[in-house]
Amino acid sequence: MKVNFHIYRTFVWQTKANSVGRGIVYMLIAAFAFAWMNLLAKYLDDFHPLQVVFFRAFGTFIFIFPYMLIKKVPVIGKNVMWLSLRGVLSFVSLALFFKVVQDIPLGSAVALRYTAPIFSVILAYFFLKEVVKLGQWISLIISIAGAFIMKGVDLRIDTMSFILIMLSSILVGGVFAIVRYLGSREHYLTIINYFMVFSIVGSLFFIQFWRMPMGQEWWWVSIIGVLGLIGQIFLTRAFQLADTSTVAPIKYMELVYALLFGFFLFDEKYTFWPIIGMTLVVFGMLLNVWIKRKG
Repeated sequence: MKVNFHIYRTFVWQTKANSVGRGIVYMLIAAFAFAWMNLLAKYLDDFHPLQVVFFRAFGTFIFIFPYMLIKKVPVIGKNVMWLSLRGVLSFVSLALFFKVVQDIPLGSAVALRYTAPIFSVILAYFFLKEVVKLGQWISLIISIAGAFIMKGVDLRIDTMSFILIMLSSILVGGVFAIVRYLGSREHYLTIINYFMVFSIVGSLFFIQFWRMPMGQEWWWVSIIGVLGLIGQIFLTRAFQLADTSTVAPIKYMELVYALLFGFFLFDEKYTFWPIIGMTLVVFGMLLNVWIKRKG
């Protein structure tokens, strides 16, 4: 009996380890896909940002919606108000992010948007009554300080872009809090689909500012939606296979990719203090994850 129990425990441990390993790999793939999506959003700076939002959302919707119908995943859901609010916040946040990506260095835009968990924690504290430890508040202050250092020392980040990217982060924080509230109440594809539908419909209000893609541009506007889909799928699977505290920090590889892409493709260079600001943003967020994991 002892031997059998030992074999069973070893099997469980190995299975869990394999799941964690796959979760880490999936998160790396998700971060890479999102990084390429952001890169294309910057590359397509000749397009109106809401047109880029449309292609990103539509490219994901055409794959997700038929799958939902085949698998009979609820399209409307039970919490229509919260799902709709999630869709609106995500749409506006993405539109603001794509606008800022076109105007400031790619790495800076991605780093500043990583302040979103700050606002997620604050909103969850007030509206979901989640407990926030003193160490978490300190970690959040560190990240905010890093964001303002970036704004203060990097003249490429104009005031309007800084305001817009921080507003985008606040909205993402609201999205995180709503998704946590929905939790097991809704299928994850239902939640994602609301984001896609509201983004498609919302972006169509700006169609008068669009232009027709030409030549290879059709490839880029098509790929941006596929990359968003790949990132979303692997991100979801990563969180299903491993603890949030294990895989969430790996999402910050997206910033590393963004810095490399910006350097080699857009000749974006950073001096000492902007790098310090980015480091503080990431360090504060990782510290927050570590404190939450510590329990």
